[in-house]
Amino acid sequence: MSNKTRAVQWIGYDTAAELDKLNEIWELDRIFNNYLLPQQKLLSKQRHRANVTKKHDAPAVPHQRAIRQDRMHKRPVIQMNAAFKKIKPIALSRQILALTAELETLAVAKKPAPLKPVNRAWNN
Repeated sequence: MSNKTRAVQWIGYDTAAELDKLNEIWELDRIFNNYLLPQQKLLSKQRHRANVTKKHDAPAVPHQRAIRQDRMHKRPVIQMNAAFKKIKPIALSRQILALTAELETLAVAKKPAPLKPVNRAWNN
């Protein structure tokens, strides 16, 4: 999960409007992660007593890894490359931040839950 959407987790969201905003954010975050953020895959892990040695491959974007697969058909590769060419990273990042701000505004504007009456007889 990117830092842009990490703030989304901390507020309780329970309305349809908030769910719609969250879905928009997750879709943009999926594009951001799969096309723009390089990741390393774990190749091997060896334990020698208390020491653990991990070997990773070179960082690559999931989009690049998928294209490099031998069993990949041409049509999905063409579609992914076309989608990649349409991405504008700065605009995408700004859009995620704007949606996150809108989501926070929706959450803060909600009425707080009504307080439950306290049974004062219990305390006597």
